[in-house]
Amino acid sequence: MAGQSEDRILFFLKSHGPQTAAVLGERLAMTAVGARQHLLRLEEQDLVGAEDRRESRGRPRKYWHLTEKGHGRFPDRHADLSIELISSTRAVFGEDGLDRLIRHREQASLALYRRAMEGCASLRDKVQALAGIRNTEGYMADCREQEDGSLLLVENHCPICAAAGVCQSLCRSELAIFQEVLGENAVVERSEHILAGARRCAYRICAK
Repeated sequence: MAGQSEDRILFFLKSHGPQTAAVLGERLAMTAVGARQHLLRLEEQDLVGAEDRRESRGRPRKYWHLTEKGHGRFPDRHADLSIELISSTRAVFGEDGLDRLIRHREQASLALYRRAMEGCASLRDKVQALAGIRNTEGYMADCREQEDGSLLLVENHCPICAAAGVCQSLCRSELAIFQEVLGENAVVERSEHILAGARRCAYRICAK
């Protein structure tokens, strides 16, 4: 039972970023004391860490976050194999060959995403459909409407992060895929990027 609760805490921190024990307890239907006990056990395993944040009033509050080892509980898919294949493609076919491989991947992704968006009339419907399929691909994605009317496509995990680290064309390719599949009347810009040190990748999307 403790293991299940601690897995839920790790998943919530991965999805929502740093949280207090009180918030974790409230959101995961446990007491703040119970959440803190789980967090201390996770801290002993070096899966979470904590930092004090001073807010407007009162004493600093302790915010818990995933450590590098904690993020490692959500691994890249076949990371070592992906890196090896990219390195081998570069060695055998050069950068041009690697670019052709990435373009082939783009076309396959475009076809898949377009099928998922069939029947979507609005930009919001399209982004929600895109978030749904990205979620099934392991990106822990969701779509959020912003106060200014724009949409935020959030990806809390990157299952190809290791591969993207040695071939950043993959990240540029994904941005191009989103732009093309959402259409010329949409503007897509990356606002957060895991490879740049952010906790997640996020894309701000709005109509022209």
